[in-house]
Amino acid sequence: MIALASDHVGLTLKKVIMELLEEKGLEYRDFGAYTTQRCDYPVFGSAAARAVASGECDRGIVICGTGVGISLSANKIHGIRCVVCSEPYSARLSRLHNNTNMLAMGSRVVGEDLARMITEIWLETPYEGGRHQRRVEQLAILEEKQILE
Repeated sequence: MIALASDHVGLTLKKVIMELLEEKGLEYRDFGAYTTQRCDYPVFGSAAARAVASGECDRGIVICGTGVGISLSANKIHGIRCVVCSEPYSARLSRLHNNTNMLAMGSRVVGEDLARMITEIWLETPYEGGRHQRRVEQLAILEEKQILE
């Protein structure tokens, strides 16, 4: 299951991603926002991130104007590795090398077709593991201890 969230600015693009997930037969849960009324991205980004961190959802996709603010809020949740992507190459490598579990995009930065492409690549790319696992483990240590010893 994919956790989805956006603020008011990202709502239209989130609906495009919902359509893509439905086309692919992937289940999702929408954590808001549900209207274009001005709202705060940390509320929705953190809700989706908590669902991913708890295991309720496998991965998450969050959207705001630039992708930056909502990714920052998601990354404040323990266990989340959220990447902001505005092109497919970073989406692919973030999965291969960093085992990202959340994707953030900016509705004012990427168009619908590009967002679909980024999302498809991010969803379809597996984590490579191997030499990258040590670094992913170091990220978890930093999250816990704030320092690598």
